[in-house]
Amino acid sequence: MCRVLEVSRSGYYSWKRRPESQRAKENNRLLDEIYKVHAESRRTYGSPRIHKTLQRQGINCGRNRVARLMRLNGIIAQRQLRYKRSTATKSGRTFAVDLVKRQFNITVPNRIWAGDLTCFWTGSGWLHLAVVMDLYSRRVIGWAMSNRMTEGLTIDAVNMAVMSRRPKGFLVHHSDQGSQYSSQTFRNLLAHHGIQCSMNRLGNCYDNAVVESFFKTLKIELVKEKKFKTREEGKSALFEYIEVFYNRKRLHSTLGYMSPTEFEAENLP
Repeated sequence: MCRVLEVSRSGYYSWKRRPESQRAKENNRLLDEIYKVHAESRRTYGSPRIHKTLQRQGINCGRNRVARLMRLNGIIAQRQLRYKRSTATKSGRTFAVDLVKRQFNITVPNRIWAGDLTCFWTGSGWLHLAVVMDLYSRRVIGWAMSNRMTEGLTIDAVNMAVMSRRPKGFLVHHSDQGSQYSSQTFRNLLAHHGIQCSMNRLGNCYDNAVVESFFKTLKIELVKEKKFKTREEGKSALFEYIEVFYNRKRLHSTLGYMSPTEFEAENLP
């Protein structure tokens, strides 16, 4: 090895006997903490979120240093997957106008809720998930799961959100124009609770980009790593992801690197 690298034997043994430098010791300690944060994030955090988490834990380090250690040790975030829409509207009808108009930065809670549906394949068939998110804090405040994608799924998600938040005053529920949201029963439910109905323009999935982004993140961070053997296993994993990890732990750059629960606790009276 010394001959190939053109290093003297005495120089090699001198290096081998030399004690580890203080900088190297600090890097190794920091690397251990990086590994811990990366594992706790389900291997989904890149250097910006890992750096923020370390700072919140009282570990003083630079972002470039964290990025360099991650790069040298092959620590990377989950790769992005292409996300496909699960429903489409073919009737050509418009059931409600878009009241949100892609204004997603909301400064008041319970002012705009966004809902959407997605599905997951399990060993016992399809599992469908409906969610309701408060755009103020990006918190998932209502959700429901079923083996069928019906209006009952979206109704259960909204009912859970209403029970959880008990909203007062002007409130908008925004979604696409899928049949589960455009049904008369669902729109009657919104009217019963005094909630204004808002929908994407036809063919414009970016009109509901925040929830679309949540589903994309969910499928990258959970489903890519774990294949569900049964619907019950899928329900358990989705519950744990939404209520334990996403709402309470996952840092959002939009929220100043806070979790939705933490953001609400710090900003609401």
